[in-house]
Amino acid sequence: MGLYDRYLAARLRTADYERPDHVAVVITERDLLEQGAYDTLEDAFAWAFEYGAERVTVPVSVLDEAAVPTLKRQFDDIDAPRPVDVRGPADDEPADAPIQVSIGLGGKHEFTHAVRGLAEEVDAGDLSPSEIEAADIEDRLVFPEEPDLVIKTGAERLSDFMIWQSVYSELYFTDVNWRDFRKRDYLRALREFGERNRRFGR
Repeated sequence: MGLYDRYLAARLRTADYERPDHVAVVITERDLLEQGAYDTLEDAFAWAFEYGAERVTVPVSVLDEAAVPTLKRQFDDIDAPRPVDVRGPADDEPADAPIQVSIGLGGKHEFTHAVRGLAEEVDAGDLSPSEIEAADIEDRLVFPEEPDLVIKTGAERLSDFMIWQSVYSELYFTDVNWRDFRKRDYLRALREFGERNRRFGR
């Protein structure tokens, strides 16, 4: 750890910042094609758990759905500090692991699947429209947990990710590309998260 990294780590400790329990890191298929991309992921997982996270979610947007199986296989060999659960567009079972990876499973698709399931239950007479609550949608999402902090590298724009789950998340954008993302960048995100006053839509 470099001098500046140690300074940031000490600042986080002495300031007694609130830390996120659930961190989402949004990357793209192109990011994963960069040399060393999976090494950076392994490091990011380690940093997250080192600084108190209990869950990490990685939504990966893809341009070509045909690339999903290859990308999913890459995660079979990743050296992660916790169990990893990977889901793609064809999956509808909820992910259940400390590290969750979504490859090509966009937020619109996930939300549409949940609403379609509710519509089928209403059509079958098993559910009244007036009885539908937010929890009914959440129960049908592949990634139901809400991240506290969402980190997006490379640009200040959102991909089609976790549309429902991230409405109250704190968003952190950095122009650092994924291939150059370092521990200091993660610590900066934690510092900014700790300095914010979360409002949860209020």
